[in-house]
Amino acid sequence: MNRLEEIRKLINNILIEGNTSEEKSGVFAHLYGVSNTCSLIALKRGLNVELCAIIGMLHDISTYKTHYTPDHGTLGAIEAEKILEEIKLFNKEEIEIICSAISKHSNKNSVDNEYDEVLKDADVLQHYLYNTSFEVSEKEKNRLSKILSELGIVSSI
Repeated sequence: MNRLEEIRKLINNILIEGNTSEEKSGVFAHLYGVSNTCSLIALKRGLNVELCAIIGMLHDISTYKTHYTPDHGTLGAIEAEKILEEIKLFNKEEIEIICSAISKHSNKNSVDNEYDEVLKDADVLQHYLYNTSFEVSEKEKNRLSKILSELGIVSSI
């Protein structure tokens, strides 16, 4: 059984049921974009690519399920933990890694463990890549500059 594909199926069902047709393309683009970017960064840093991809798929689950964004990292970690325990494909340590990254991903100014940092960097990079002509927030500029440099990309953001 491919755990990433199982998570994708679950997420797809949640997104299809809970979002209007106008929202769906942006929601899918963001979650799959962050998931793929997490995979890229995990490869670069020598981390577990599967776990990082799953972290990316689940990171905004609370927002897209409830349409409530305040404290969505903490709420998302709670929701992700419920999902992961219910499907019984992950051990306790893996669930802790996934939920930690989700709970901390909104605090882009802090530095946390290596998996937490993958998600923060992937989220920022995906926001930027969605449309590079959009203004990069002050909150994300420093982190974006560092991840682009790590990937060998010269940019003047």
